[in-house]
Amino acid sequence: MSHPIEKVARSHLCMGCGACAAALPERIRMVDTEAHGRRPEIVDPGLAEGEAARLERICPGAGIEPAVATHGGVGAASLEALTWGPVLEVWEGHATDAELRWKGGSGGVVSALAAFELASRRAEGAVQVRAREDAPLLNEAVINRTPRAVARSAASRYAPASPCERLADVARARAPHVFVGKPCDVAGARALAAEDPALAKNLGLTISIFCAGTPSIAGTRALARRLGAADADEIVEVRYRGHGWPGEMTVRWRDAGTGELRSGSTSYAEGWGEVLTQHKQWRCQLCADHLGEHADLSVGDPWYREIAAGEGGSSLVVVRTEQGRASLRAAMAAGVVALERRDLATLAASQPNLEQTRGAVFGRCLMGRLTGAGAPRYPHAGLGRIWFRRLGAKAKLQSLFGTARRILRQRRRAPECFIPLREIEA
Repeated sequence: MSHPIEKVARSHLCMGCGACAAALPERIRMVDTEAHGRRPEIVDPGLAEGEAARLERICPGAGIEPAVATHGGVGAASLEALTWGPVLEVWEGHATDAELRWKGGSGGVVSALAAFELASRRAEGAVQVRAREDAPLLNEAVINRTPRAVARSAASRYAPASPCERLADVARARAPHVFVGKPCDVAGARALAAEDPALAKNLGLTISIFCAGTPSIAGTRALARRLGAADADEIVEVRYRGHGWPGEMTVRWRDAGTGELRSGSTSYAEGWGEVLTQHKQWRCQLCADHLGEHADLSVGDPWYREIAAGEGGSSLVVVRTEQGRASLRAAMAAGVVALERRDLATLAASQPNLEQTRGAVFGRCLMGRLTGAGAPRYPHAGLGRIWFRRLGAKAKLQSLFGTARRILRQRRRAPECFIPLREIEA
C-alpha cells in the first residue's frame, strides 16, 4: 500500500502546510523543493495501525470540510454562507503601533493581535513565518515568545512555508499558542487538533490571512532576476510587501564583483500579477477557501476602494468564532488596534471574484477526477451549487476544459515533486 502522504504529494495536491510532519515528526519532515514549494519527505515509511487513516483525515491537501458544516454562519445552508464561511462581524482598521502598521502588509493588525496575546499572557507563544536569516529566499516557521519577536515576523511572505510543522511543539507546551497562517494552514491545524487532545487544548487564537495562492521558490528567483539580482546566493533580503501599503516588492543583494549592496523594486501589482502568480502551486488552483473560514479571525486587504498615494495601511478583519470576537474586543479595549465596523457587503466588494472562483473549483476538481489527475474532497461545500447557479456557460466551460489543457500541458501527474532543494543545488 502506498503511503497516504506520498500519494497526495505525487498527485500535486499537497499544500505544504506541514500538518503531517507535526502528526508524525519522527517519520515525516518538510523540505524545500524548487518548483513546488514545501513538500513532505518520508523519513520512515512504516505506519502503525490507524496512522494511515489519521494522516488522510488531517491532510487539507486531500480534502477540507467547510467551516459552515461545523460551526454555522450566515444562513448556514445559503449560497452566501457557502461563499464566505462563518461571518459574525466585519471590521476595518489598523494597528495603533506605527511601526507595525508601516512594516505590515496592510494595517499590521495580524502582528498587533499576536503581540497583544503574548503581552497580555493570553498566549505563551505565537506560531508565525519569517524569512530565514541564512537563506532570505526561503521561509521558516517559528514560535515567537515576545512582541518584539512578533514584529520581526511582520509583513507578508509570498513564498512556501509550513507553519503546521511547529504544532508538535505547541502540543507539548504548557499554555495556549496563537497560530498565524494561510487558510490551508489553519484548516490543517484544526484537523490535527481534532485528532490530538493535547494540541486542541493549546491551540489558542487562530488567525488566517486572505490568500490568492502560494508561489514556488522558482517564482521568487524569477522576481529577483527581474529586479537585477542574477545570483541568488548574493541576496540578503526579499520584501514582498510592507513599508507602505501595499508597499513595493524589493530585493537587496550584494554585488559579487564590488561587494556593494544594491536593490531593485517593482510595484506589488506588477510583482504579483506578472511574475509570482505564474508560479503558483497546482493545488492553489483547486483551493475553495481563500479567506480562512476555519480561523477565529481572518485578515486581509480592504480592496473595495481606491488607495490614495501614501495612505496608511488598513486591514479588513472577519470575525468567525466567539473566541475570535472575544480576542478582538480585548485588543480593541486595550487600544492595540483601531477598528470601525463594516458589513458583509464590504467583504464582498473587497473580494469581487471569490464566488466565481469557488464555483470554478468545482469544474476544475471534476475535470481532475475525470482525467485521473486527482482532486481534493470538499464534502458539503456546495461548490456544485455555486458552479451551476452563479457561473455563466463560458465560465463553466473554462473551468472544465481550461483545467484539462493545464493537466495535459504541464503533466500534473508527473512525480517530480519529491526532489529536495538541497539535491537540486548540490
